[in-house]
Amino acid sequence: MSPLSMRRPRLDTEKLADALYALGWSTVKKLPEGVATGLGRRIADTVWKRRGKGVLRLEANLARVVPDATPQRLAELSRAGMRSYMRYWMESFRLPAWSKDRIRGGFTPEDVHHLVDGLASDRGVILALPHMGNYDLAGAWVTTKLGVPFTTVAQRLKPESLYDRFVAYREGLGMEVLPHTGGSAFGTLARRLRAGGLVCLVADRDLSASGIEVKFFGEAAKMPAGPAVLALQTGAMLLPVTLWFDDTAVMRGRVHPEIEAPETGTRAEKAAQMTQALADAFASGITDHPEDWHMLQRLWLADLEPREQSGAPGGTAASGTETA
Repeated sequence: MSPLSMRRPRLDTEKLADALYALGWSTVKKLPEGVATGLGRRIADTVWKRRGKGVLRLEANLARVVPDATPQRLAELSRAGMRSYMRYWMESFRLPAWSKDRIRGGFTPEDVHHLVDGLASDRGVILALPHMGNYDLAGAWVTTKLGVPFTTVAQRLKPESLYDRFVAYREGLGMEVLPHTGGSAFGTLARRLRAGGLVCLVADRDLSASGIEVKFFGEAAKMPAGPAVLALQTGAMLLPVTLWFDDTAVMRGRVHPEIEAPETGTRAEKAAQMTQALADAFASGITDHPEDWHMLQRLWLADLEPREQSGAPGGTAASGTETA
């Protein structure tokens, strides 16, 4: 088999992924909300019943979050988790068609005064989130309800057309999207913060060489250094945010208190302490709503292959996109 023919299946898979996302944004957004919700549940239940790698990984991750859960309880959590994950996608496909009033009423965060006060201080604010709930909806709420633009970072995807779709989608919601290509995004993020702006980063999983090791539910994991390093370098506020769904059509969330820079220690030591505090804030939200944590990948170092543990050279900014 020639090298070209060996590569062809992967290229076909990439094209298929691009086509499926295009179908989602072109078709699902036209469905009535109730129909889209029901479709998402049916897809989630079908995927869950097949017990593929993603579902099994989700259950393994949830077993660390809920260590006393029985196998039946873990199965229930993973099913609810897949439904929550598909709710994220159904909402994301439909968000471009939502009215401003629907966006404003679609999210109710607690303790949002931390964010409002931070923005008023002109220090710049970093919102750091885990893969919970629908962070795209939260971002659209910030740009629509608060009228505040912000900058985020997106992982480079293949094919390039798929990455372009995600960028166009998020830019359409009022976000500035930077590519996660090494450290090139870091300088732009720092400039936005020094100007008193807002930066939002998804920051609960990092496989790069610059990730910081933390204790997460009692075991070692790596999380991006970017949020803490940006806060230290610019003086911006670092605010953790956790999101969750309930039985209504409105997403819930919480803006946690500021993670302040330690008074003593080297910059690396300070960044490590702040990243650990960020991990602890994420853990508190995930503990309360484990089914809304969409972690279908390996996270803890004990689960990673040696190549994954070593990571790839990269910058300190966090990824803002992970595809299904």
